[in-house]
Order: sequence, then C-alpha cells, then structure tokens
Amino acid sequence: MVDFTPNVYSPLCPTRKVLDLIADKWTVLVMGLLKHGPHRFSAILRQVEGVSQKVLTQTLREMERNGLVTRTVYAEVPPRVEYELSPLGRTLTEPLYAITRWAEAHISAVMAAQLEFDARTEKR
Repeated sequence: MVDFTPNVYSPLCPTRKVLDLIADKWTVLVMGLLKHGPHRFSAILRQVEGVSQKVLTQTLREMERNGLVTRTVYAEVPPRVEYELSPLGRTLTEPLYAITRWAEAHISAVMAAQLEFDARTEKR
C-alpha cells in the first residue's frame, strides 16, 4: 500500500486517474451489467450498444487493472472468459446506479437547458 494523503484537487494525485475511469461512460455501462453477475465478453459487447470491441477490451483491462473486475479464464475448448465485479467494484455499484438513475430522471430538464442555452448564445 502506498502511503500518501489523497487529494482529488491536486493534478498529481492518482485519484484523478480513478475519477477518469469511473466517469467514463463505458465503465459505467459495463458496471451496470456486471452488477447482475458475471458476463462473457461477447454478451457485454452485445448489450452495451455503440461500444467497439477495441474500446470494450481497453475498458475491461483498465477496470481489471484498477481492481474493479476480475477476469476468469475457464480451461475449456474453446476457452471461456468471464468478467465479474470484484468486491471493490461492488462498492461502486450504488453510487453509479444513483448517477444513471439521475441521468434518466433528469434528461428532459438537461435537454431543455441545452436548447435554452443554445438559443441564447446564438443571439450573441
């Protein structure tokens, strides 16, 4: 364990990298799927519409590196690989669930604000 005092407002603090990861839309969407249990790569790719295979691979690798998911390879032919939330990753599901619910509940207000802003700034 590294001994330091975390400070997200310091540009040198490693917590900035963690914030980048958990603020990424693909991470949020993958976490939402994995909170229901293990998934194979192809199932995640199918369910997270719009993500490319390359980006999903990078996202899962970063999540694994940061301790949010575990990757299990089963000795079968062909090999089966599953991803699931780690205990650390499970601690993040409630905060991310709250954010996704907020986004769904308030999207109309956000879109209205965007339209109002755009109309106001076009007149400048």
